[in-house]
Amino acid sequence: MNKVFICNDVAGLETRVALIPPDVKALIGLGYDISVQSGAGLMSGFTDGDYSSAGAKIVQSLEEGYQFADIIVRINKPDSIAGIRDGTLHISSFDVFNEKDTILEYAKAGIKLISLEMVPRSTIAQSMDIQSSQASLAGYYAAVLAASRLPKLFPMMMTPSGTISPARVFIIGVGVAGLQAIATAKRLGARVEAFDTRPAVEEQVKSLGAKFIKIDLGEMGQTDQGYAKELTAEQIGLQQQAQAKVCSHSDVVITTAKVFGRKAPLLVTKDMLAKMKPGAIIIDMAVGTGGNVEGSDPDKDVLLSNGVTIIGGDHLERFVPVDASKMFSGNIKALLTHFRDDTAKALKIDTSDEIMGSCLITSDGKIVHEKFADIQEV
Repeated sequence: MNKVFICNDVAGLETRVALIPPDVKALIGLGYDISVQSGAGLMSGFTDGDYSSAGAKIVQSLEEGYQFADIIVRINKPDSIAGIRDGTLHISSFDVFNEKDTILEYAKAGIKLISLEMVPRSTIAQSMDIQSSQASLAGYYAAVLAASRLPKLFPMMMTPSGTISPARVFIIGVGVAGLQAIATAKRLGARVEAFDTRPAVEEQVKSLGAKFIKIDLGEMGQTDQGYAKELTAEQIGLQQQAQAKVCSHSDVVITTAKVFGRKAPLLVTKDMLAKMKPGAIIIDMAVGTGGNVEGSDPDKDVLLSNGVTIIGGDHLERFVPVDASKMFSGNIKALLTHFRDDTAKALKIDTSDEIMGSCLITSDGKIVHEKFADIQEV
């Protein structure tokens, strides 16, 4: 497998491209044969000419690209698999835990599916981890977006007319996105507080100059993949109660709390929102998986009667597509390089490899991932 097709994902809200020209050139040097759908890189600053100069072939349609490819790379899953040939390897983001019918469809069609979200969070797979690379950019943009929408300044200023106090920013969830939001808000001059259910991240928060809010939720921790463990209903109640006071004096609240493969926990309730300052901004980065904030909407901003604005911050990395594409492309390049067979000069499906075993969902007409064995009806 060495014929790679890069799809044009730029439709609707998507702005990124799965592989950029410098990485295309490097992969061609490894023996891959690459084609690109026309216009795929425009929103990321790359023309068809840039891809041609890198050695790629430009095709005009998905159908033409599908006929060429035995490996398809894209940002998101397609609306339809029509035209994808039996035996093709499809690599993209894929919400596998909520797309079981689609997984079955891929298996029946003989399509090999790699879900990039399932790449393990291990040292050897770090360079392939799209969740970390994209979440970092989303966290950055969340802080910048909040600063642009807040009706006051982030930094403290000493002026002849008096002193302007810094904005107070509260970050809930200190994963990759949360850490970058903290760092960016601090660089913009805000006073930052943060909370996470994992006590181990306290030192990271403090190292960025923010204050860690301590809430006793009993026994907590993280999974072997580095995700926060799911809270019980009682623990969520305790967290909401303790966070209410912090939210009430905050100018900005950014929530990043996601539980991989499950609905996001509700952390900011209507009662908490009602006690917040007029003009306060809330960005719910988990809105696409159910939302951390009661009443958040993935499709529009919500202005409450008390002057608080809730912004649904789903896939904020799309607002910085040049860098988001560069990082996503680096993840894809690392994956294609790692699984390249030097002798055959092509990609090799090796399920004995820890990374491949974790992210390969379907192969040879079957669902091969153990987590989805319950839908093995092909």
